[in-house]
Amino acid sequence: MKNTKLLLPFLFAAALLLAFSGTEPKDATELGRHLFSDPILSLDSTISCQSCHIPEFAFADTARFSRGVGGRLGRRNAPSVMNMSARSHLFFDGRVLALEDQVLMPIQDTLEMRMMLPEVVLRLRRNKVYGPAFERIFGRPANVEDMAAAIAEFVRTLETAATPYDRWMNDEPGGMSDAAARGRDIFIGKGRCFDCHFGADLTGDEFRNVGLFNGKDLNDPGRSAITKKPEDLGKFKVAGLRNVALTAPYMHNGMFKTLDEVIDFYNDPAKVVPDAINRDTVLAKPMNLTQYEKADLKAFLEAMTDDQFVKG
Repeated sequence: MKNTKLLLPFLFAAALLLAFSGTEPKDATELGRHLFSDPILSLDSTISCQSCHIPEFAFADTARFSRGVGGRLGRRNAPSVMNMSARSHLFFDGRVLALEDQVLMPIQDTLEMRMMLPEVVLRLRRNKVYGPAFERIFGRPANVEDMAAAIAEFVRTLETAATPYDRWMNDEPGGMSDAAARGRDIFIGKGRCFDCHFGADLTGDEFRNVGLFNGKDLNDPGRSAITKKPEDLGKFKVAGLRNVALTAPYMHNGMFKTLDEVIDFYNDPAKVVPDAINRDTVLAKPMNLTQYEKADLKAFLEAMTDDQFVKG
């Protein structure tokens, strides 16, 4: 497993081929995979879910803001959709609680796929592949509920646990390097990362303000736009860290291009954004990490990369 070739580009190509070859999906998961990669769900049939959630990059985008139909820019960075099956809230602001609701929103968003759901259903029913597939798999014509269920079922398969970190935790061969193990100690201790990033996917499913809101150039209100609570101003859902080395750029606004920039920011947030409002108290003081400690912490984060993405 440790030297597994990078398979995702080939799987991506295969998915596109299947989606347009006339081959009927055999079950809901495969139907969802086809729909995820098919631009039929967008207004002008140019944008698919996969356009912004690219398999080679752990189903994240490489751009700070993704472009939708007509080249319109999104408002937030497109995060990875891997390891979502156990998440209690979805989107950076936690506006929905179920994958079945989440997958419908980009389709309807005017900055993304810009499509009306009734029109999507008509397209699917008329399609020579999808029409029969929905009838066979769900026993009824294509509809919004079954479409959402299929895409959500596919997303739930995008779980990863074959990493050096997991093998190290299980005392198996091929685990973390000494540098990564030291980085884990920093992550838990001096770096205070574990205060927010914990659990199997290193996210506590909480909302935190890390100091990227100042009401001026950084003015996304985050969670407070949903809850209407002043104490939630500038809070965003804590991201999981599996495959994080692949998902640059980082943060809800994609403002950091590399993991090094992210680590430098957390080392002393006030140095980067001195006028932040409502910054979490866990970040009240600088970490004062040395260059060696930063390198070890980065090695630990890289050890969260699943084998399927690692070149032999």
